[in-house]
Amino acid sequence: MRTGRLAETTRQRWHQVHELLDAGVGLLDCSRRLGLALNTVKRYARAAEPERIARVPKYRPTLVDPYRDHLRQRRQEEPSIPVSRLLAEIRDLGYTGSQNLLYRYLNQGRHLDDQPHLSSRRAARLLLTRPDRITDSQAATLAALTSACPEMTVLAGLVRDFAALLTPDEANAPALDAWTARAQAADLPHLHSYTRGLDQDRDAVDAALTLPHHNGRTEGVNTRTKMIKRQMYGRAGFDLLRHRILLA
Repeated sequence: MRTGRLAETTRQRWHQVHELLDAGVGLLDCSRRLGLALNTVKRYARAAEPERIARVPKYRPTLVDPYRDHLRQRRQEEPSIPVSRLLAEIRDLGYTGSQNLLYRYLNQGRHLDDQPHLSSRRAARLLLTRPDRITDSQAATLAALTSACPEMTVLAGLVRDFAALLTPDEANAPALDAWTARAQAADLPHLHSYTRGLDQDRDAVDAALTLPHHNGRTEGVNTRTKMIKRQMYGRAGFDLLRHRILLA
């Protein structure tokens, strides 16, 4: 659990938001009273406890990553080793980055990690990729990710089960009811929002999961028409738009 001023501010805001919500104040009114963005208030409202708000730092891959093990080992052997010596050593190993990049890397403690931080976007991509299309290293990362905590294990199972419903079958409609009930029972607020979206247009969802037909071609034509319209920037009339669509 994180400590410090940021963590204390997070706890205070979480308590403020939930005290207002418990008093019957709406999200928009909470936003106005606290001077916070509406999306920020929603994020605090979804969190069951303030610790769930803390975000893991998002680091992009850097030129230093391949030399992480060497840096960690050298710091363990000689804690007071100058950064200039470390820079010379990894340059002999092929490092082509700057000294400032190495300074930031060490100050952030990234050399102490066993592997680079996994961004939320990459984690989502691993969860949503078909198992037969990921490499062995990605499969190992996915296995570690899904076993990291109970919530991730449940999420991975729900993703796999929903993916199985994407093959049209008449039995998918009742199976979706069971899947929705499981998703709503899980401690995954963002997934609850997804299930509510499915319920708002349930007839269309059932048709997509049970029928072999789709309107993809029609939607493609609509998208192309909108693109042509935007290209014209509203400077031409309907006749030219019709002409371009027919000749496209």
